[in-house]
Amino acid sequence: MNDFDKLVKEFEEIDPITYADILVEKSKRILPVLVNFSADGLTGVSIFSSFIFAAVAADGKISEEEYALLYPALHAFLGDNLDYDSCVKAFKDLRKEGKELKRVVDDMVDLIGLFSEDIKADIIVVCMLICAIDGKISFKEKAWIKQLIK
Repeated sequence: MNDFDKLVKEFEEIDPITYADILVEKSKRILPVLVNFSADGLTGVSIFSSFIFAAVAADGKISEEEYALLYPALHAFLGDNLDYDSCVKAFKDLRKEGKELKRVVDDMVDLIGLFSEDIKADIIVVCMLICAIDGKISFKEKAWIKQLIK
């Protein structure tokens, strides 16, 4: 087993309290950097939400469990207008747009490269946490995370 697989296993085994603590800690470090990076501040929040959605979409679907665990963040970013069925439809639409999803991933890789190694690592940790939210990081999610690490 290589180091990446060991890291994946550790993320898959994080208990819910530790998971939440790490997510909050990393988000508090990332958001100010993204807000300061963007011209209007609000774009930083939208960049962060894009990372979250891309992490959820990495395997091409969203389970009810992922939605339930992500609901507080989704609600905070997008308000009351995003229910589970709307999320499922959005992810199906995104999956159909294969080229668009590839462009989003390419843009994310480019964007991550603009930040310090510490912030880059924090963004990757948040993405891994989101992918592991259902207790398993799938093959597609692992491949997506590896692209971010490059």
